[in-house]
Amino acid sequence: MGGAAMADLAEGEVFEMKGSAAQPYVIKNTGGVYSCSCPAWRNQSIAIESRTCKHIRKLRGDAAETERIGNAVPTKVPSSSGSVSKVDSDKPPLLLAHAWDNTTDLSDWWISEKLDGVRAYWTGKHFLSREGNQYHAPDWFIKDLPDVPLDGELWIDRGKFQRTVSVVRRQDKSDHWKEVRFVVFDAPAQQDPFEQRLEFLRDTIAELKCLHTKVLDQERCSGEAHLRKKLAEIEALGGEGLMLRQPASLYEVGRSTTLLKVKTFFDAEAVVVDHTAGKGRHKGRVGALVVQLDDGTQFNVGTGLSDAARANPPAVGSVITFRYQELTDGGVPRFPSFLRVASNDKVTAAQAKSPKKETSTKVVTEEKKPDQKKSDQKKSDQPAMEYFEFSDGKSEKFWEIGRDGCEVTVRYGRIGTAGQVQKKTFATDDDAQKHEDKLIEQKTGKGYKAAKSPS
Repeated sequence: MGGAAMADLAEGEVFEMKGSAAQPYVIKNTGGVYSCSCPAWRNQSIAIESRTCKHIRKLRGDAAETERIGNAVPTKVPSSSGSVSKVDSDKPPLLLAHAWDNTTDLSDWWISEKLDGVRAYWTGKHFLSREGNQYHAPDWFIKDLPDVPLDGELWIDRGKFQRTVSVVRRQDKSDHWKEVRFVVFDAPAQQDPFEQRLEFLRDTIAELKCLHTKVLDQERCSGEAHLRKKLAEIEALGGEGLMLRQPASLYEVGRSTTLLKVKTFFDAEAVVVDHTAGKGRHKGRVGALVVQLDDGTQFNVGTGLSDAARANPPAVGSVITFRYQELTDGGVPRFPSFLRVASNDKVTAAQAKSPKKETSTKVVTEEKKPDQKKSDQKKSDQPAMEYFEFSDGKSEKFWEIGRDGCEVTVRYGRIGTAGQVQKKTFATDDDAQKHEDKLIEQKTGKGYKAAKSPS
């Protein structure tokens, strides 16, 4: 193909190019990220900012596309010792957290806020995402940063995750970065205990006198009461949770028990009003409990039931205690899990107790806990989900998908479980919609059928 350019697109501009299809292909420039509606661009399994196709190259020219794409994804990422990480040579060597098990004594550990931003690894020259993709920060943003690796978060403010993503994934090095701060919490190349690494960070960042770079505040945990009080304070401010770091710990590559995350879940009580029949290996036993809150809201609780409980379930009219993450916009608890029978006395739904807070060990998803809402309150930011089920006589699985602007959420797993949640953010709403449509087409092609969600 020739390298002569036809034209280029300004920010937000759209161009239609005739291709092999009946309708012309649409090329867009969104923050320096070029997209094309052709199958060749849409079906690439790499980050959208790294994709190109013959139509974009024809429009912009080979030289311009090579310059744009050539350094978008580095081929190797050096570890803190200078060698390529053994974990994944395309990804930065990051320390990752486990969920707190609710039993480990966290006295004297370091507490910091769990920021709802974008994890960023500063190599000494540029920022990398967890997957090894480069964030194209403006020159003025990075010119004063030290030439040593730093681990931190690109962050705008609490509750601004989506805005942060939309800014840092742009490739035009725009002034939108003036909203962003680089909050540093570790120095991977320093082979010292955490306290010395923290001192190194404070000394290094203080010398920069850079308003958009700061060291994350850390404080010592005096015990569980202090931990829970701090967690309540952060969540009251709209924060996501806490991170706890073991004193004198070294920086490890991969998931480590020296770094723990703590988030709040809720316990509540509800009245059992019915049972549903089990499927698959639970055939002949109870699949889920149909329960009711004191406001009349009904939903199923299937997760957490032992085989014995399924064979001899809590009677209709008894009260159970369950755990959940948050309420949907309709007032239904999300990911409810059975804990125990609270009472075998027959009661009415109106006698069920109100929910109570409890810090849980389980992190089901990475979503933030919203204020509790009744069904008559205004709609939340949760996307509407399309629900599908699959059965082949050997397995009983569910899959659901929803889109909220540029973000696509997928939940999947075995029927009767809470499943797993995955989220993916795109440059534009159109890109997110195409991704959603593609996944639905793939799942229905594999035999998944639309069904009514049990929750």
